[in-house]
Amino acid sequence: MLGLPKGEVLVPWTNDWEKEFLLEKERIQKVIGQNILAVHHIGSTAIKHLSAKPIIDIAIEVKGFQDGEKCVKALETLGYSYKGTNVLPERYYFNKGEPRTHQIHMYQSGNKYLLERLDLRDYLRNNETARIQYKKLKQELSTVNKNNKHKYADDKTNFVKSILESIKK
Repeated sequence: MLGLPKGEVLVPWTNDWEKEFLLEKERIQKVIGQNILAVHHIGSTAIKHLSAKPIIDIAIEVKGFQDGEKCVKALETLGYSYKGTNVLPERYYFNKGEPRTHQIHMYQSGNKYLLERLDLRDYLRNNETARIQYKKLKQELSTVNKNNKHKYADDKTNFVKSILESIKK
C-alpha cells in the first residue's frame, strides 16, 4: 500500500516498497536515463524493517544542476507534478499521487543533501541498534503527532542530525 491514509503518519515496513521503487526506477530510466547518473531509493521506505510514511522517496543524481531542467516534461508524463527548485534546498522536487505515493528529489552529483540522505540510509541499513532506536522514536512521535505529519517530521530532526554527526567523525 502506498499513499498516506488520512490520520496516519506511519505504517509498518513492507517488502512491497522495494518492489515499487524498482518498478518506478525502471520507468524513470526509460524516460530520462540519458540525462541522469543514478536513481537511488532513499528515506525510511528504503530501510528494511523500519516503519515509514508509505511514500517512496527517490533521489535522482544529475551531472550538472541545470540537467534537471531536461527531465521535467518527461517526468510529468509519468504522473509527477513538478514543484520547482525552491521547495527544498538545492534540488528539483516532484511528487506523484493523491494521496502522495512518490517523491523525487533531483540533485547535482556530490550535493551535500544527497550525500547526507545516502549516508543516513546506509548507516541505518547497517546498524541494527540505531535502526531500532529510530523505529521506536518514530512510533512514539507518530502517536503523539498522529494528525500532524509536519510536526512528526520536525521532531525526528535531532535524531537524524546526531546520526549524521556520528558518521562525520
